Amino acid sequence: MNRPLYTLTLGWLTLAAALTGGCSGDPEPEPSAEAGPADALNRRERDSVISTLPIPGASGVGRALRAADSARARANVHDSLARLP
Repeated sequence: MNRPLYTLTLGWLTLAAALTGGCSGDPEPEPSAEAGPADALNRRERDSVISTLPIPGASGVGRALRAADSARARANVHDSLARLP
């Protein structure tokens, strides 16, 4: 292990940043009673609105939503087949 010290340090810093970055997010807060209608949107509704905007990546959000809907529909079909007598 004849690696330079800066390589080892960079590796440890990268690992520390990845570990702390994954734990730093708080879950989405519940909408409060005084929150406006825009604050009360759930993630799906926000993503749907974003998919219609003329911004980079918006079409990818729309495609991801359609793929999730398709997967959910397939899962529902499989679940209904499993319940058949």
